Amino acid sequence: MLKKLSNFKFLKSAYKIVWQSARWEAAANTLVVVASSVLPLVTVYMMKLTIDAVTQGLGAEDKEAAVARILLYVGVIGVTVLLHYAFSSLNGYISESMSLKAEDHLSDRLHDKSIALDLQYYENPDYFDTLHRAQQGAIQRPAAAFKNSTQLLQNGLSLIGMMALLFSFHWSVSVLLIAAVIPGVLFRLKFSQRLYRWDRSQTSTQRHAYYYHFLLTSDFYAKEIRLFQLGPLFIKRFHEMRRVLRGERLGIAKKRTIADVGANFVAVLAVYGSFGFMAWRAVYGFITIGDLVMYYQAFQRGLNYFKSLLGNAASLYEDSLYLSNLFEFLDLEPRVVDPPQATPIFQTIEQGITVENLSFGYPSGRPVLHDISFYVRPGEHIALVGENGAGKTTLIKLLCRLYDPSDGAICIDGVDLRDFRVNELRRRISVVFQDFVRYHLRVRDNIWFGNIELDEESPRIRESARAADVDPVIRSLPQGYETTLGKMFEHGEELSIGEWQKIALARAFLRDAQIIVLDEPTSALDAKSEYEIFQKFRELAREKTAFLISHRLSTAKMADRILVLEEGRIVEDGAHDHLIAKGGVYARMFALQSEQYR
Repeated sequence: MLKKLSNFKFLKSAYKIVWQSARWEAAANTLVVVASSVLPLVTVYMMKLTIDAVTQGLGAEDKEAAVARILLYVGVIGVTVLLHYAFSSLNGYISESMSLKAEDHLSDRLHDKSIALDLQYYENPDYFDTLHRAQQGAIQRPAAAFKNSTQLLQNGLSLIGMMALLFSFHWSVSVLLIAAVIPGVLFRLKFSQRLYRWDRSQTSTQRHAYYYHFLLTSDFYAKEIRLFQLGPLFIKRFHEMRRVLRGERLGIAKKRTIADVGANFVAVLAVYGSFGFMAWRAVYGFITIGDLVMYYQAFQRGLNYFKSLLGNAASLYEDSLYLSNLFEFLDLEPRVVDPPQATPIFQTIEQGITVENLSFGYPSGRPVLHDISFYVRPGEHIALVGENGAGKTTLIKLLCRLYDPSDGAICIDGVDLRDFRVNELRRRISVVFQDFVRYHLRVRDNIWFGNIELDEESPRIRESARAADVDPVIRSLPQGYETTLGKMFEHGEELSIGEWQKIALARAFLRDAQIIVLDEPTSALDAKSEYEIFQKFRELAREKTAFLISHRLSTAKMADRILVLEEGRIVEDGAHDHLIAKGGVYARMFALQSEQYR
């Protein structure tokens, strides 16, 4: 029981979220709920007066006075019912506003946390399970928990009134009321816990099923799924997983249904047993007909309020269980963080970049870089070449401080990267990765995202497009720079892979960076376009330090120096002519590529 109660600790954080995002709505919701809780007692008591007035009026000589009194009571009941409906409608509007604000606020929290976490979290399947659980209905939970709490307050206040009324009739009826409800609530708590445990245990299977759904519905995989006729296979696998999940969940629901039937049987016995007792008291003249109606309604409503109250408590318990998923995600902490006392960021690189005994392995345990050391002069252009998996892109990720090294350091002007503020460092670096992003937004946005400190209408956007040799393509589009790219939204225009790659290059050229990194930036371009872009790139990056990753050694030879990586180690270092003359790994790679062209 103590363990169950400890789960309620997350409710305080949920209330805080609601209060931060919608305090006026939360306060109004509470006031309306308190006001509404008094109305049922008024209705029940006025009904008793009405029935007694009718009974007395049957034998009264002054019928008009009796009717007037009855109409007054009926009028009060009508006003009370109208107030109930008005409060209910008002509370519905307030709750909707509160829920929307709380959901938007929580979405912001989730987004902030997502972009703050390091890339190494994305190397861990447990992170995706945590994220999936946080996203599955968790956004609605804080507002739902607050509403359940206020409904619990309303039902509790109404119940107190009904219990006091029933206690005035006979104490045993109040005890019977409590006994009738407790079994159902205990079953509800039990099955909430069981469903939550099942939900956590099946997170990975649920994500697998969703992955097949994503494969079947995403445009990114559409061509290959059709060409290889993978659709029926993926549908079959999706169905198999969903069948298992559906069967297990329905098994829990079946047991809960049986338990609900048993609990309701106990409640029905209590209601009609109490009614029989009340009718017996009325026949022997201990209470009036109006009293009979009042006490029966009080018992019936009290039973409903008690069931609702304990149901609210069970819902709060369920909310607290699922809120634990949300706060499990929000409590994750990034490992790449700003230092307590940050060194001011460099404006220009004066002394160069030094890599000292650098080693790194991904969280999965796979080592990638082994004791790498080299020096880059200010303004020097370095090409990184090697086979796939040699560690080229990983080295760049460490330079951008997307990860921190396992051992060793990268220093700029003698300062370890870890001594700079993360965002300030990244503002000094411009990168085009080989898996660059295609934003299905305006062309202008796609380029402007490279430097959002500029005005959206900055002429530098067109200058960057011209530098990337994509301005003619953009001007040929229906709305030019205002054209939406991609087919996700209406009136979107699709580009070729090479054209998208040029857009990504324009985005990189727009950034005011001291370090420029191009990771396979022209893999989708023809040789002529590649040559022209690199000529412009050399002009743009004349006084900047640049790193170029390319499998095309004809491109790499344009760099000042070439670092050859093999199995996470630098095996050769030098200019193109020097490495060719050396006759080592680079020379053999260059000869193989040259042979293909011949």
